[in-house]
Amino acid sequence: MANKEEKADEKQSSWKDFFYNPRTGEFIGRTASSWALIFLFYLVFYGFLAGMFTLTMWVMLQTLDEHTPTYRDRVANPGLMIRPRSLEIKFNRSIPQQYSMYVQPLESFLQPYNDSLQEANEACPEGVYFEQDDVEEKKVCQFKRSVLRQCSGLADSNFGYSEGQPCILVKMNRVIGLKPRGDPHINCIAKRESPLQMQYFPTEGKLDKSYFPYYGKKLHANYVQPVVAVKLLLTEDDFNSELTIECKVEGSDLLNSDERDKFLGRVVFRVLVSK
Repeated sequence: MANKEEKADEKQSSWKDFFYNPRTGEFIGRTASSWALIFLFYLVFYGFLAGMFTLTMWVMLQTLDEHTPTYRDRVANPGLMIRPRSLEIKFNRSIPQQYSMYVQPLESFLQPYNDSLQEANEACPEGVYFEQDDVEEKKVCQFKRSVLRQCSGLADSNFGYSEGQPCILVKMNRVIGLKPRGDPHINCIAKRESPLQMQYFPTEGKLDKSYFPYYGKKLHANYVQPVVAVKLLLTEDDFNSELTIECKVEGSDLLNSDERDKFLGRVVFRVLVSK
């Protein structure tokens, strides 16, 4: 019995000596000078690593341009997007609550294109690039909302949705420095045997060169990109059946048929209008 108590006392004493040994002055097996040397080593070591990381980041940041990305090979060609921001547009033309979810975003999107605001921008000559490489403050070409005519929302605040002939706005994504060759324009087709009648605004779905190149969000702060409005002229026979519409940018060197990227130079969406 006495041996067990002595062993227990020795075990407890050894644990106490491990945390602090009053005879040698050691704390967790090391003296104060030993702990100080270890602390100093890691302080210098991690300080060196932090300094090297900071220096590396600083050198890398010196190679970056504040306004233009260094590498743009992955976005050499723009994608196409539509407004309203939905690839499946379904509504009943007789129920305003169903198509208002498409009409309101169109109105919001076109607010910066109001004629009163665009009057402050430049009336640029058509058919030529508006290059401003040597100008510090980049100017913006006018794109008036009224150019979209029946799809402007000015004469018809419902953008044709109440008639069952909806307007779709097609736009290219912004790419800094892009200067498309040829005469880029938007062309849409319905994927069915018989063609679907459509109207384009501006005429022929033109994307004028005067809106290129784009110089970036900071340099071109008030830039408004060109859009093309496509009015789907649906007839009674087209109602209650889903239509697949594909829009492409054509007439230029921009890619529009890459099977690996369904949005590169094109966009596909579905429309279902019921009575």
